[in-house]
Amino acid sequence: MEVSSTPPKKSRLTLYIIIALVLGIIVGFALNKTYLEKENVKISQIDSSIKELTAKLVQEEDSVVVAGYESKIQSMNEERNASLSLRDKMVEPFSLLADIFLRLIKMIVAPLVFSTLVVGVAKLGDISAVGRIGGKTLLWFLAASFMSLLLGMLMVNIFQPGIAMNLPLPTVNETGIQATGLSLKTFLHHIFPASVIDAMAKNEILQIVVFSIFFGVATAAIGEQGKIVIKAMDAIAHVILKVTGYVMNFAPIAVFGAMAAIVAKQGLGILKTYSIFIGEFYFSLGLLWLLLILAGFLVVGKRIVSLIKSVREPIILAFSTSSSEAAFPKTMEQLQKFGCKDKIVSFVLPLGYSFNLDGSMMYMTFASLFIAQSYGMDLPLATQLSMLLVLMITSKGIAGVPRASLVVIAGTLVTFNIPEAGLALLLGIDPLLDMGRSATNVVGNSVATAVVSKWENALERPQENIV
Repeated sequence: MEVSSTPPKKSRLTLYIIIALVLGIIVGFALNKTYLEKENVKISQIDSSIKELTAKLVQEEDSVVVAGYESKIQSMNEERNASLSLRDKMVEPFSLLADIFLRLIKMIVAPLVFSTLVVGVAKLGDISAVGRIGGKTLLWFLAASFMSLLLGMLMVNIFQPGIAMNLPLPTVNETGIQATGLSLKTFLHHIFPASVIDAMAKNEILQIVVFSIFFGVATAAIGEQGKIVIKAMDAIAHVILKVTGYVMNFAPIAVFGAMAAIVAKQGLGILKTYSIFIGEFYFSLGLLWLLLILAGFLVVGKRIVSLIKSVREPIILAFSTSSSEAAFPKTMEQLQKFGCKDKIVSFVLPLGYSFNLDGSMMYMTFASLFIAQSYGMDLPLATQLSMLLVLMITSKGIAGVPRASLVVIAGTLVTFNIPEAGLALLLGIDPLLDMGRSATNVVGNSVATAVVSKWENALERPQENIV
């Protein structure tokens, strides 16, 4: 009886999320045209004035006049920031719905990763098995990351949106985003925890994974006493998954709030202004999906179609909340139902959230080269390949950083002497782009988990009624 009653609930949840998505867009559009119209018009007027002054500033040679223009631009930017803050406050009731849901998800992620990974590693039995599976996992991640970065580089060179759009260029960096250069110390700090409690408090997934692997291997090594720990951790994991089920009931409300807030602030007009960039980027994401699915097909076979159907709910959730993390618990659950053994899922999926964010990877090369194009910089192929290799390293281990993609892009721009102010060109549409990136990250990590499961002969028949 319980099995037959489960699928309708899941189908209803997916349906409710889609309905909430549509309702959020409708309500957001209505708010944009009424409740927020005054602030939106004011921000638009300030933007137009800044663009005019910036154009005059570029042509002006008199230092006194230039100083006057710069002072006016700074004053206008301060006024614009104040209006943006007021607008954010006006839609705060809607954005809070999404924020509360994401906080509940973050509450779950650390204990879920720790408990499931300890059980998974302990069941593997020894360090050689962990090393074997880890090696296969990282091999796939590196290949997928390179493919994603390379595709982004190729597509932005084919489309050249920076040249085609001919946008007014910002001359002052007002993004508020701190650039992070290539630092081995920072990279290693993101991997090895000084305190597992601190890592869990900050949701540093990669650090939790490192501690969990040590803990799991040690648990397996102590024999009979370790079995008690495994049994306890297994019970904790099931409790956390039950909590996940409760939290997921709030997903439609969160989706509604997130979409209403985004559309209310940005409106649909921004789609017209940036239609070229948004269209070309999403087309490129579609190609990346096809390549990932094709690569998965070569290993998993026809079941790759069933895999995508299985994770459609986490994909929709990641898309509508712009958060891969929000979809993590549900993705783990669906992959196990697809037939991936829990020990593989609990090992590969957490690693994927630091090493295999395919959508975010593609965006990094696409956006960095778009900004270079916008400033009329013709980067030679060797420089672009160097950028790709730098991003292969700097993009790892930053999943827990807010606006992680933009932070890494800022560092890349500095490294290759591209004006950092160009990031301002993307800030307005970044939430819309982040939706596609987050959904793609879920697809990439799901395919990776299925592939590693197949390589380990740990891909079983799916549980009934998963789709």
